[in-house]
Amino acid sequence: MSDELVFYTNPMSRGRIVRWMLEEVGRPYRTELLEFGPAMKVPAYRAINPMGKVPALRHGDVVVTECAAICAYLADAFPAAGLAPPAGSPQRGPYYRWLFFAAGPVEAAATNKALGLAIPAERQGTVGYGTLADVTDTLEQAVMQGPFLLGATFSAADVYLGAHIGWGMRFGTIEKRSAFEEYWSRLSDRPAAVRAREIDDALLPPRPPPAAQ
Repeated sequence: MSDELVFYTNPMSRGRIVRWMLEEVGRPYRTELLEFGPAMKVPAYRAINPMGKVPALRHGDVVVTECAAICAYLADAFPAAGLAPPAGSPQRGPYYRWLFFAAGPVEAAATNKALGLAIPAERQGTVGYGTLADVTDTLEQAVMQGPFLLGATFSAADVYLGAHIGWGMRFGTIEKRSAFEEYWSRLSDRPAAVRAREIDDALLPPRPPPAAQ
């Protein structure tokens, strides 16, 4: 199998998370930029992701979609990067726990808040995340256990969950707490995070000039 990595993305999408993960992995990859709208719905791209959304990753003949899955896949595909605990490690459980806590409760709770959807108290038991307050408190406890989710060891779980925290605080879907701000500061200063941000920022469409006064 060819080991070429092809990254399908748009700089204004969740693909920024995958870009950061790719930079942490440190392997060469090729970027395929897709515009929102019809370009993501053509048959050629739907063969990659039937949802017609980005990001997606092709590694030789393997195609992976969904940010959490891509992060987990890359961590296992390139173990030399040290972004996942080895199989059998007692840290493998917490690693999976926080990676998919972000993909499930955090994503759902933040999305509902962004859309202004309030879950009635009597229906909270039917919602996977329960309440936004519970999710936020649980997140706070997680990031206070050490510099990273696995203590002293940085992992793909920090990339994915950390990106949600950084994005959520920026756009108001996650409450700004000192624990979150300190955690995000540690992550966003990482060289790979800085490189990824610079790459995607350079790909953003130019802003129109300010209107004349």
